[in-house]
Amino acid sequence: MLDIAIRTENWQKHVRVSEETLRDLVLRIGGDGDRFLVVQRIPDIPDEFIQVWHEDGGGFQLEHRAGAPERHFVVEGGDAERVASVMARWARREVAWDRGLGWAPADLPLPEPVPELAAELRETLEERVRELLRCGYDDRERLAETAEDYLVEGDVRPVSRAQAAALVDRLWLERVHEMADWTGTTDPERITAAFESLERAGITARENFTCCRNCGTTEIGGEGDEDARGFVFFHFQCTEGAANGGALYLLYGGFDGTAESTVEVGHEVARALRGQGLTVEWDGSPESSMLVTGLDWRKRLTG
Repeated sequence: MLDIAIRTENWQKHVRVSEETLRDLVLRIGGDGDRFLVVQRIPDIPDEFIQVWHEDGGGFQLEHRAGAPERHFVVEGGDAERVASVMARWARREVAWDRGLGWAPADLPLPEPVPELAAELRETLEERVRELLRCGYDDRERLAETAEDYLVEGDVRPVSRAQAAALVDRLWLERVHEMADWTGTTDPERITAAFESLERAGITARENFTCCRNCGTTEIGGEGDEDARGFVFFHFQCTEGAANGGALYLLYGGFDGTAESTVEVGHEVARALRGQGLTVEWDGSPESSMLVTGLDWRKRLTG
């Protein structure tokens, strides 16, 4: 698998894909509403990416950026197979991945300077963004949207999108540097592994799903396969609790609504989590909450 995240014009996102999948996506683009791919390494580093544009009947335009605007380069020509190969070499960080392609500077205009935020605004935003970074599920774009809107009151918008993005990028890199010292499998990764095994076993399993319990229980039925037997999820408020040092609350149940199926699903969920070395507290009652306790919440950022 390539350690990358791919975004497409038609709003799809593909995370940690094979080189074959990357090739298939490059071969696919060209039609209206599906003409480009943007590829970022994991974890995403601001202003580091490779992207391709192709419209049916035309050639391919490949671009890559390695920091400042003057390090944004473009080349035109080649076919889908060659473009996919270059992008895969970039993803693997191969030495001299970009040689022999005739890159030219993109000559992008320099961005306008971003005004400094007032200290009080900055401190309030930093606190909120760091909380969300600890949760670990939002990408930079989503975090910037949150930061821009967080202090809005009526028609007063004290933070511009550029100011929000600059603050998020700075704190994102701060978190990426922290992550460099993490070793081994983290507890959130163990939860992901357990949820993936449950999904394969016919239980719809979702992390950080919706904002609250009511929204989650309303929407979970439309999330999984039609033949799914039951579900388990935790919503954003649960994520915040775990990221702040508490237990992770899980909601679970059977889709037929019976107590028997809910208990059966609960036991499957508990076994899957314990199989990953996690501690589960649940008394076996269909009306009791299930808690994952003793967590060290180190959620690696993706982007």
